Amino acid sequence: MARSWLDIDPSSDFSLANIPFGIISTPDDPSPHVGIAIGTYVLDLKILASQIGAENLLPDAAQSQTDVFAQPTLNAFAELGRPVHRHVRSQIQHLLSKDTTRPELLKNNVELREKALVPQQRVQMHLPMSIGDYTDFYAGYHHAYAVGVMFRGPQNALQPNYTHLPVGYHGRASSIVVSGTPVRRPVGQILLDPKAEPKQPTVASSRRLDIELELGCFITKSNALGQPVSIGEAEEHVFGYVLLNDWSARDIQTWEYVPLGPFNGKNFATTISPWVVLADALEPFRVKGIENSTPVQEYLKEKKEETVYDIQLEVDLTTPEGNTTTITKTSGKNLMWSFPQMIAHHTLGGCPLRSGDLLGSGTISGPVPEQSGSLLELSEGGKREIQLNGGTESRTFLKDGDTVTLRGFCVGKEGERVGFGECTGRVQG
Repeated sequence: MARSWLDIDPSSDFSLANIPFGIISTPDDPSPHVGIAIGTYVLDLKILASQIGAENLLPDAAQSQTDVFAQPTLNAFAELGRPVHRHVRSQIQHLLSKDTTRPELLKNNVELREKALVPQQRVQMHLPMSIGDYTDFYAGYHHAYAVGVMFRGPQNALQPNYTHLPVGYHGRASSIVVSGTPVRRPVGQILLDPKAEPKQPTVASSRRLDIELELGCFITKSNALGQPVSIGEAEEHVFGYVLLNDWSARDIQTWEYVPLGPFNGKNFATTISPWVVLADALEPFRVKGIENSTPVQEYLKEKKEETVYDIQLEVDLTTPEGNTTTITKTSGKNLMWSFPQMIAHHTLGGCPLRSGDLLGSGTISGPVPEQSGSLLELSEGGKREIQLNGGTESRTFLKDGDTVTLRGFCVGKEGERVGFGECTGRVQG
């Protein structure tokens, strides 16, 4: 494993093996632009590119894009395609490597290091991409089954279509926010007494505010209207991944979702982590997903057996008093459908995806209750109290002032860590 000349803690999500991209602003440059995370620092690529020249970061075919790192979103960089992303990531890794053959560019350039390497606590993070559209899928098999059992019983837990196609719905892109943004408890129509006849809802703040632990996938390039993306080409349409918390008002959702699916119970906020982990950084952590015994249609058949990632996922709940409890641990491998399959299905009818579009995996839960990716499952629909550290507090759903933090990381064979950082949001009344 290559080592950096920077002092990087082995427990850092941002090792030399990672190099995630994000949009930053700094005290010296308040305009949003591109940076990468490395250890406890952010490497400002706008400064770096202007000082060492585009030829030392971009491949020949992309060197006309000299201002790509000065853009306020990653869309322009994403559109350059995965071969360019791979080249830039490799060049940055080489510049930061202990054994770099070009130490004069950064390692031994004290003046540039002081300008371009900024401590993370001095950096403001922004939404990494301009998100035109957001689609949320339902690929977490264990979550789908557990919730299905809760509402329909074990015999009808999964709808007949579940093992035939990646189920999804179109979400709301305008309410996607970057980690650290407060989340206001939504107001909607709620049925306080589901057994009463006639049904009479009331308008009130949600009393069953929940989380959904998901992975998000950003699209790198467009497909033309009417032109589906084949399963073999789908990987080239993946830019990278983020953690995603699709906040859910379960009481609003329960009353409104028949027959057209989620609406106000979902569209008030979706939080994503600020650093986009490139698809190439996750390649060493490919594993098999959940086996699907149903023969799938030809357009969904993948040549690779390892189609998902063994990302260790955790959720912390911090009370207003500062008491933090890890309420769940699970893995990104608990998906039945892969993101390439989602892309192939999404575009099957000719739907054009665009650079910056975001796909959500759906809630990722493990096979046992304590690995659940939502409070709905952990509390068995509100019937069971989730005990918090110290034993004096519990939750079924979220209270005002609660902070939820998602974390995700992979650890390689030599201890190299590839992580996402935190995806956090605090509930406001």
